[in-house]
Amino acid sequence: MTVIGVSLKMYFGHARTLEWCREIRRLAQDHDAVRSGEARLFVLPTFPSLAGAVEILSPIVAVGAQDLATDDAGAFTGEVSGVELSEIGCSIAEIGHAERRRLFGETPEVVSEKVAAAFRAGLTPLVCVGEEEHGSPEEALAVCLAQLDSALSLAVERGHSGALMVAYEPVWAIGRPAPAPAEHVALVCQGLRDRLGQLADRGGSPVVYGGSAGPGLLTEIDEHVDGLFLGRFAHDPSAVRSILDEVHRLRAS
Repeated sequence: MTVIGVSLKMYFGHARTLEWCREIRRLAQDHDAVRSGEARLFVLPTFPSLAGAVEILSPIVAVGAQDLATDDAGAFTGEVSGVELSEIGCSIAEIGHAERRRLFGETPEVVSEKVAAAFRAGLTPLVCVGEEEHGSPEEALAVCLAQLDSALSLAVERGHSGALMVAYEPVWAIGRPAPAPAEHVALVCQGLRDRLGQLADRGGSPVVYGGSAGPGLLTEIDEHVDGLFLGRFAHDPSAVRSILDEVHRLRAS
C-alpha cells in the first residue's frame, strides 16, 4: 500500500478547508487506487477544521493534526492534547516539522515528549526528520537516523510500542521548485526503512517523502519509499488525482 498524505498548513480558511475536504472525499471514494487499497490517504488540516474534516472524510480518508501538546490535560493555554484529538476522531499527529523546530523553538526533547504523548493517546505519530543543508545522502541519513532515535527515545523508555510514520523532508528542499534528487531520496528513505525494520515493536511503519514532492517522483523512488507527503502541490484536488493515478499505474504494472 502506498501512503499519500497532505498537510494544509495554514493556507486555507475554515470554509475553504471543508470545501477542499468534500472534493477530496469525492475523489477518493471514486478512485481505483483508493477503492482497491493500493493507496491510503491522510489529511492534516488546521485545528479548527479537524472535527469538520473528520465528519466529511472518515472513514475513507484518515485525518490528523499538525501538532499536539506534550501533556494530556492541564493549564496549557492554547494547546490541544492528543487525548482530545483522539476523541474527535483524529488518528495521526504530525510531530517535529522543520517549521515547528525553526519558528517555535521545538527542541529534540520536546519532539520526543510529543511522540510519547501521541502514542499515549492512541494516535500514530508522524515524525518529521530532515537535514538542514544539502550534502551527501550518506550525511543526510546519519542526521535523520539520529533525529528518529531521539524522537523515539522517551516512547521506548516508557514502553510505548506500535507503528509510527516517518516523513523525510530535507529542509533545503521544502518550498523549492523541485524535490531533492531521486537517488538522494531513495538512499535516505531506504535507510530509514531499514532502521524501522530493525525495531521489533515498530512493524508496519511507513516512510514517506515530503519536500516539494510532485508527479513523477514516486515512479523514480517507488522501491525505496512507502509514499509521499504533499504540501502546496495538493491544494488543487486534481493534483492529488494525478498522484493517485501514478500509484495505480505503478501497482498495475
